[in-house]
Amino acid sequence: MPQTDAGQVRSPARVQRIRRLKRLIIMVPLSTILILMILCIFLGIRLHMVKKELREAQAVIDRVSVMNQTDAGADGIRSGEEASGGGDALYTVSEVDTFTGKAETAEDTVKDEDGIRKVYLTFDDGPSSNTGRILDILADYDVKATFFVVGKEKEEYRPLYKRIVDEGHTLAMHSYSHKYDEIYQSLESYSADLRKLQEFLYDVTGVWCRYCRFPGGSSNTVSRVDMHELIAYLDDQDMSYFDWNISSGDAASTYISSADILRNCTVNLEKYDEAIILMHDASDKNSTVEALPKLIETIQSMEDTKIVPITDDTEPIHHISND
Repeated sequence: MPQTDAGQVRSPARVQRIRRLKRLIIMVPLSTILILMILCIFLGIRLHMVKKELREAQAVIDRVSVMNQTDAGADGIRSGEEASGGGDALYTVSEVDTFTGKAETAEDTVKDEDGIRKVYLTFDDGPSSNTGRILDILADYDVKATFFVVGKEKEEYRPLYKRIVDEGHTLAMHSYSHKYDEIYQSLESYSADLRKLQEFLYDVTGVWCRYCRFPGGSSNTVSRVDMHELIAYLDDQDMSYFDWNISSGDAASTYISSADILRNCTVNLEKYDEAIILMHDASDKNSTVEALPKLIETIQSMEDTKIVPITDDTEPIHHISND
């Protein structure tokens, strides 16, 4: 029988228990290490999958952000008070305003017979508390612009609609309510909104407007209606729609400086023989107003370039085809 160092005899059963205990002492840490290794491998695989899913989700978000640049586009959705013309509320969703498709008449346009580049300054979403400042600056530089307005029935805004017309600028239509979820429900809802704005502007200014800009642009991804259907409707009504090929970037919900706006408006300006610049006329767009004088001066300093308002002779910029 096994003996101890003191010469005492151990029973076989006790020896087996000691051996099992030793094996257990060895196996427990090994098993723990093995379990932890398996768990780490599983978590590593899961982490990799989660990161992949996040990258895919971010890619989708980025694509949507770029495509919906609407007027934040994208031309975005204004708050109920602003949309109904009741005040100058902030955007509840930023209007993303970078178009992704090639404009039909962007770099393929040809200068007019005099070789003059035409630049169109366009302002969406007005009138607002900044409209007067914008008009003052335009008057100082003897420049005409185009205002794609919404419907605001408060008495304080009516003189601004009239001033736009009286000072020789082009009055154009954006939408009456600027509520994307209502405007783009159906062709009927879009046409009703546009007619309401057209009649309102005629009552206020005596001008029967025929130029339009879709909220979010013709390339917006918000509309539940095929945009070609809405474009066909405008054609039937002898109306023209205008997108843009240069964006100021001022539709972003975050702050953008006047220097950034100026750079956005001018960095690619020389690429186009007809440039339609998208800006916004809203109470929270002070940077746009601050950038405007320098923008005008920069354009006026360019050779063979002039700033003009949209007219019947303007070649439209379209993000999507009429076909």
